[in-house]
Amino acid sequence: MKKTLLVCLLGITIIFQTNAQDNTEFKKITVEFIKLTGAGAAFENAIAQIGSGVSDTNKEAYTKEAKGTLDALYAKMAELYMAEFTQDEIKELVAFYNTDLGKKLSEKQLSLTQKAMMFGQSWGMEVQGIAQKYN
Repeated sequence: MKKTLLVCLLGITIIFQTNAQDNTEFKKITVEFIKLTGAGAAFENAIAQIGSGVSDTNKEAYTKEAKGTLDALYAKMAELYMAEFTQDEIKELVAFYNTDLGKKLSEKQLSLTQKAMMFGQSWGMEVQGIAQKYN
């Protein structure tokens, strides 16, 4: 009886370790994907912009501490993507973002998103005006 229980516990432990290793690799690949999409550059730019008012004497310490928050952010974002995509799909996305077209998309994505948001805001105001006509 004890041997059977011990074998079962050992089997469960091996399964959990394998899943943890798979999850670690999945998360690592997902973080790589996130960085390839241009998010890494966007975060670096945000750190620089937010810290633009930091004095020169404190700039290095600020930058180091601010960049120290990125790992936790990437981990949270990775969980988000991991819930929506399989590991194989993330691998395919990484492969795409390593192509010339993927690199171009990565470089242009932030600018395109910002411009699209402005279009969306203008459109929202237009629709709000239409709605007010009917109040």
